[in-house]
Amino acid sequence: MGGMMGPVLLWLQDVAAVTLLKARRTLLQAAILFSVLVFLLWVSIFLYGSFYYSYMPTASFSTPVHYYYKSDCDSGSALCSFPMANISFLKSGRDQVMAYGQPYRISLELEMPESPVNEQIGMFMIKMSCYTKGGGTVATVARSAMLHYRSSLLQTLSTLIFSPLLVTGVSEQKQLIEVELYADYKTNAYQPTTGAVIEIRSKLVQIYSAQLRIHAYFTGVRYVLYNFPLTSAVIGVASNLVLLSVIVLFSYLQLLWGGIWPPDQIRVMLGDDTRFQLRKESTRKRMEKVSSEKDLRAPSVIGPVKELCGLEGNHTPPEPSTNEAPVVRNNSGEDENIAASHGASDRNGTEEVQGSEIPLENCDSTLQSETMLRQRPGPCTSL
Repeated sequence: MGGMMGPVLLWLQDVAAVTLLKARRTLLQAAILFSVLVFLLWVSIFLYGSFYYSYMPTASFSTPVHYYYKSDCDSGSALCSFPMANISFLKSGRDQVMAYGQPYRISLELEMPESPVNEQIGMFMIKMSCYTKGGGTVATVARSAMLHYRSSLLQTLSTLIFSPLLVTGVSEQKQLIEVELYADYKTNAYQPTTGAVIEIRSKLVQIYSAQLRIHAYFTGVRYVLYNFPLTSAVIGVASNLVLLSVIVLFSYLQLLWGGIWPPDQIRVMLGDDTRFQLRKESTRKRMEKVSSEKDLRAPSVIGPVKELCGLEGNHTPPEPSTNEAPVVRNNSGEDENIAASHGASDRNGTEEVQGSEIPLENCDSTLQSETMLRQRPGPCTSL
């Protein structure tokens, strides 16, 4: 019984070790994958936020308007000059409020009391002049405004109805007048608007406060980003995440396999003509390699020799190495070739000399200054 339990325990130990190793590897891969996905998600959110911040201009801008006028004259209830205000269109003194090419609606809100003076004034003019950094005027507009008409009976009834609120100070007898100065204002990239001067052309007007509002009219992608911010954020972050995931996947495949498809799979996917061309090209390269190796192994002649070693120690003069076959003249004066094929006789003679075994003792040990050396080792042979 104990002999049977030993192998079983060893097998269980091996199975447990393999299972633990696989689980560890799986957990490590899952942790790496989770970390990569979290990193890609943060990068996607950062890219979308950067795009939104750089692409979307200021949607709405509001600033109070503080009027100033001259008061060094004795004019009674009238002012000495028209009320004027200087407004800057720079945030923190550096950033432009209005983006180049973006249409904006510029309006002025006046909080005016329902006083007898304002009712008697009737219509009055409001003038706005936009200027650049150098002080030059780029646009000027003038609009009219007045209080809304209310009859004396209506004023009496509203006073009676809202008297508790009026007494406690919760409500006031005033009107909010909104004057549209520009319906579609666009700033120029070469002469950007940095501020404006607002002037009310009436010395009797009475104002509680004023507010200048600039609202952007978005179209296209900016309209979607402004009116549907949550949907746009989800789509933008998901698009960035998919794009980054594809880039990381391709990089991983390039690092692991050397590409999206392995070379063998690419070779299989190619057609028959392409495989034939590849085979033909490889055969040509192999033949060129073999021929180059043969050229390297072939003997090269360094210089001629005057005396060559022959058989039995006899010295024979070298044969002429010219390409022309020797000729003799017969009795009729015509030239006849001695050898029909000079190249064939040379090859036969060379093969016979190479096939015969010549001892090295028959070679002369003393050669002249001009010698012929061969790269191929062997006994001396006659050329």
